[in-house]
Amino acid sequence: MTAAFYPIGTPGQPWGAPERAQWLARQAVQRSYAGEVLGKIDALRGRFDVAAYGELEYPQGRYPLLAIRSRGWDDALPVALVTGGVHGYETSGVQGALAFVDRHADDYAGRCNLLVAPCVSPWGYERIQRWNALALDPNRNFVPASPAPESAALMALVAPLRGRFLMHIDLHETTDTDESEFRPALAARDGKPFEPGEIPDGFYLVDDTENRQPAFQQAVIAAVAGVTHIAPPDAQGRIIGSPVVAHGVIEYPLQALGLCAGITGARFTTTTEVYPDSPRATPAQCDAAQVAAVRGGLDFALAA
Repeated sequence: MTAAFYPIGTPGQPWGAPERAQWLARQAVQRSYAGEVLGKIDALRGRFDVAAYGELEYPQGRYPLLAIRSRGWDDALPVALVTGGVHGYETSGVQGALAFVDRHADDYAGRCNLLVAPCVSPWGYERIQRWNALALDPNRNFVPASPAPESAALMALVAPLRGRFLMHIDLHETTDTDESEFRPALAARDGKPFEPGEIPDGFYLVDDTENRQPAFQQAVIAAVAGVTHIAPPDAQGRIIGSPVVAHGVIEYPLQALGLCAGITGARFTTTTEVYPDSPRATPAQCDAAQVAAVRGGLDFALAA
């Protein structure tokens, strides 16, 4: 008999409605979206335009989805998209996006239009959770007729601008809880065996297999290397199971996997991953690494 590796469900059997309800009952609010995210967005309203692009309605509450836009939007300029909090538990993606807008977005006025969705999954942000309230991973559901409302709302925001995006950078983290909680939960939900992996110590990027931009990726890596360390490959030359194709870079087929960084059709796309549990990095460094990644990517893309 297969030993259970997660406290919900029966090994080898995908979850049904009872298991999803049991999982949902375990999720508790641990921090405030209103206080830690919406409050910071409100403080930016004097300098930037803020638009609601949707609202999540879950039994546990309603969550406005907000995007920050360049003031004086110019249709003659290219558009750059910054997204954070697609996985709500990945704190530096959210706070890094907000810090970039506050400290550096003005530097790009007149050069591009910035569109920043700092917290795509606020229900997950409050519960420090990878999934949404439906036990779905938003970052595997950027697909047509998406069952994840977080993903569907962001795609609807982006759709009218497709063809005008120069860059999209999606800010993420890889944490120890990926291995202790979220990957075991995923295997249990899908009725599959859990196969332990290895968490890389450091920052890395995910390029698009179908739209490789190696020089762009290395420009971002170089910018971040001044802030925090870059993840080395494991003994097999891989990071999270994927071959390392360049210093700190792996590749995924973004659209085929339903990943956020594949939604714009931009020339330059990447997904960042920082490691906040590293003994060599602080939360402030992780936020700063995300800011550096956005700036490094923008500077390269605008000069290309």
